[in-house]
Amino acid sequence: MLTTSKAFSGFSADDIAKAKDFYGNTLGLKVSEAHGLLNLHLGGDTDVLIYPKPNHTPASFTVLNFPVANVDAAVADLTQRGVRFEVYDLPGLKTDAKGIMRGNGPTIAWFKDPAGNILSVLDENGTM
Repeated sequence: MLTTSKAFSGFSADDIAKAKDFYGNTLGLKVSEAHGLLNLHLGGDTDVLIYPKPNHTPASFTVLNFPVANVDAAVADLTQRGVRFEVYDLPGLKTDAKGIMRGNGPTIAWFKDPAGNILSVLDENGTM
């Protein structure tokens, strides 16, 4: 039964209107809203559900990864759109000034949505 189910992932946000603006306008994704829920319509016929949660706590891990052909170009484009990338200087987790980690797994850069959830752009050649 579940092997043929079109499963999807979801996560919460504290403000669906802000999430819709961010994902739809800032990131340029196709979005739809119904019954107070926000659906992201991604490549590969994949949907992600964002649901409201008044006592939302941002995820402390990456909830959504966007594989891209060129991380530097994606970071530059998203930065121009107002996205701020996280800069880390921790043991085993160091990014450059643009927020891009290189040479420790796939090239990747993390950023947050308005609810504080962590998202990433990463080298599509270094993913599944």
